Amino acid sequence: MNEVLLISPESSPTRIGVAFCQILRGLGLRVPVSRVTLFLEALAQVGLEERDAVYWAGRSTLVSDPEAISDFDRAFAVFWEQRQSSSIEVEIPPVSVSVSTDGAEDSEELPDDHTSSSGPTIQVRYSALETLREKDFAECSSEEIDELKRLIADLRFTSTTRPSRRRLPSKHQTRNPDMRRMLRSALAMGGEPVHRKYLTKDRRPRRLVLLVDVSGSMEPYARALIRFAHATVVGRTRVEAFAIGTRLTRITRELSSRDPDAALRAAAAAVTDWSGGTRLGETLKEFNELWGLRGMARGAIVVLLSDGWDRGTPEVLAEQMERLHRVSYRQVWVNPLKHTPGYAPLARGMAAALPHTDEFIEGHSFGSLERLAEAVSA
Repeated sequence: MNEVLLISPESSPTRIGVAFCQILRGLGLRVPVSRVTLFLEALAQVGLEERDAVYWAGRSTLVSDPEAISDFDRAFAVFWEQRQSSSIEVEIPPVSVSVSTDGAEDSEELPDDHTSSSGPTIQVRYSALETLREKDFAECSSEEIDELKRLIADLRFTSTTRPSRRRLPSKHQTRNPDMRRMLRSALAMGGEPVHRKYLTKDRRPRRLVLLVDVSGSMEPYARALIRFAHATVVGRTRVEAFAIGTRLTRITRELSSRDPDAALRAAAAAVTDWSGGTRLGETLKEFNELWGLRGMARGAIVVLLSDGWDRGTPEVLAEQMERLHRVSYRQVWVNPLKHTPGYAPLARGMAAALPHTDEFIEGHSFGSLERLAEAVSA
């Protein structure tokens, strides 16, 4: 049975934890601020009541050297269990905790000489950007949405390439001799091919096609995904963007503006079925017949950004996904609901499309869009 520590329940876990770390530092143990932060997080989880929980929370986060375990045990016995020791004098220093954001300078360890009239100050840093990176778009405030707009606009893309039928002069020996250049060179040498010339295969950027669902069920995510499409259009070569709902709308030209807000307004004006119903099968069939199978999707990376809810028949969607998969290089489905605990692709549209999808990834946060950008640039 766990022993109970002699700690007042009204005591602040943060203040007590930082004071204990100061005691360890006084004994010569190296306790960087990263380990102090982990220890405080562990105390917040286990509490201050049970002795074993506090002991192992501290030992697993604060001790990295096996030779320091004995010093840790002596300090723990005196500080937490209030046992007497002739070699350690315990005095809880008055400690103040300050919080700094990303703009503050980095610090690896607790400051030794940074003191004031009330005692040493421990600076705890946190990153608002890291918190926002994985936050669901549907849960973001208006200020956070504004920050996400800037982050999405700063995304960087690289174009993937594919082999071309064209050949270029090569400085190195290959399997393909350049007969035209070789004969011209031989004429200057009396007909002897002294200098041999070679060709190498050219590579061209691979087209990227984005199909963004703007139906009512995608309302919390549609605008962020359209902004991602805009960043892709202006940051990558050979990109085509379409809005899908009850009809298909090509919005590549509207998103080509360098001004993100102007591009979004132009796209919203062009899409007449924004926040309407969803007919994924019919709109995908229209894309295949008018654009995809005629050449736009051939050898391209096709990305569908949708939650998979479809009012049409799943057989039509499955058939059109299969047709598109036969001509495209890779098909990626981005579903904002995938991150939800216990999620399973049980929606009729999602279940019908998944067998013809090469990658099935999340799309609910800026972090997931960063991973999508890496996937289409790989």
